Amino acid sequence: MCRLLYVNANNEFEISDYLVKFAEISKKSREYQGHGWGCAYLQNGKWNFYKNIKPIWEDNLSQFGKSKRIVAHARSAFKDEGIIVENNMPFYDDNYIFVFNGELRGVKIKEEGRIGAEKIFNYIKRFDKDGIKNAIIKGTELIKKRSAYIRAMNLIIVDKDSAYVYSHFNEDADYFTMHIKKSVNEVVVCSDPFTNDVGWSPIENNLLMELKCI
Repeated sequence: MCRLLYVNANNEFEISDYLVKFAEISKKSREYQGHGWGCAYLQNGKWNFYKNIKPIWEDNLSQFGKSKRIVAHARSAFKDEGIIVENNMPFYDDNYIFVFNGELRGVKIKEEGRIGAEKIFNYIKRFDKDGIKNAIIKGTELIKKRSAYIRAMNLIIVDKDSAYVYSHFNEDADYFTMHIKKSVNEVVVCSDPFTNDVGWSPIENNLLMELKCI
């Protein structure tokens, strides 16, 4: 069960300012979040991607420069399996960037992917005929129907114009509730509020939120 971060702002910010805070909550998490991490950051109109098998709190977070938009993921591998950098998120293609946190059991879908999260990403994209928002709605509903049990299925999908934040969990609200902090100039979504930071609100369970780029 992983930790997720999304930031979008009007003005460029130091990426490390947010990654350091994200690393702190990942390190302090009651679930170990040290099975590698990754991020995507927008610079000069182009997404750049970075993944490392190190825990995020052991990596050099000052290497990325500035951006107006970032997505990050700290990994807690299911049953401590598949701990290789290729399994780190974000997963991405030419249109979308995807991060996931959760646990599903007895999932009866056939899809390509190295790990469950990548299979979910690819499965949702099957329904991308009327936009990714509708694809998330249809894909997640079918996954729920075809799963024996879902502890949680939290995800963020980012495209060039928006971020789509979906939250669904059936237990442990303290751990699986995502949080958002919004102002005129900035929106931040994270699995936990930053330490000693105010202005955060919990994201309602079973909600799909569309956040247009600022």
